[in-house]
Amino acid sequence: MLLGTLTKRKAAWIATCEAIGAITQAGTRQSAIASLADAVEILVDKKGFRAKVSEVGGDRDERTVLIDSTAPAMLCAAVLRYQRGRSKLSLTDVAERLGKSRNTYATYERGEREPSLSQFRELLAAVAPDLALLVGPRNGRAA
Repeated sequence: MLLGTLTKRKAAWIATCEAIGAITQAGTRQSAIASLADAVEILVDKKGFRAKVSEVGGDRDERTVLIDSTAPAMLCAAVLRYQRGRSKLSLTDVAERLGKSRNTYATYERGEREPSLSQFRELLAAVAPDLALLVGPRNGRAA
């Protein structure tokens, strides 16, 4: 799952998910949630992929959302592609950082292989060392 935000700005709600580069807006909170799910689906661009956005907490003008999907490998792939592009790295650059072949790394970016948790942490660190992999409650409240 990815973390995102809904922010009230004048007459619109801005919905973002920085990890994948999604940003959209709508007149209502619910429309912004639906629009963010659509934006993630467009960015992933794989047949049958569906995103689900759920509010988990926040205040009146800023809400935290979680973005889940029907295909976690595809969501991971989209994050890796987007973050590699933001970092201006080639596939070869990332493969060298990881000590893997270009083709091995590329299978993760294409969503052909779903990384384990430790593998995803390693892949993410190679393309976006400023991002963290977090674990927390689904409802935004600590148990």
